[in-house]
Amino acid sequence: MTFELKEDQEFIQLNNLLQLNQVAQTGGHAKVLVRNEEVKVNGAVETQVRKKIRSGDIVEIESLKIEVK
Repeated sequence: MTFELKEDQEFIQLNNLLQLNQVAQTGGHAKVLVRNEEVKVNGAVETQVRKKIRSGDIVEIESLKIEVK
């Protein structure tokens, strides 16, 4: 799966990315996924709910991969 940042957008917060791609139903659900160490960013477990995700980053949860462009 690919997520494209808007032209004027430098980054997206991890919790917002999870919601926009329907991985999490709510912000609270996104927070639980991250706090339970179910989310990886560029291959490493991520614990920051509002981590800035930039172009070139890859977010993984279970077998789903989101490549940010």
